[in-house]
Amino acid sequence: MKKIILLAIVATTASLTSCKKNYTCTCTYNYTGATAETYTIRDTKSNASTTCNSYATGITSCSIN
Repeated sequence: MKKIILLAIVATTASLTSCKKNYTCTCTYNYTGATAETYTIRDTKSNASTTCNSYATGITSCSIN
């Protein structure tokens, strides 16, 4: 019984802890270098980078800082 309770506590703790963090996505104008927009994305680094890159347009480029 103690092992089951301990396992349940470990599983619950692991499920509440994730690799998601807040990342800042900064988009700048290509022709001036001025900051166009800044977004906060809470996700894994890979997903945040993909999301950030999707904000880029023809006149802006975006990257995770």
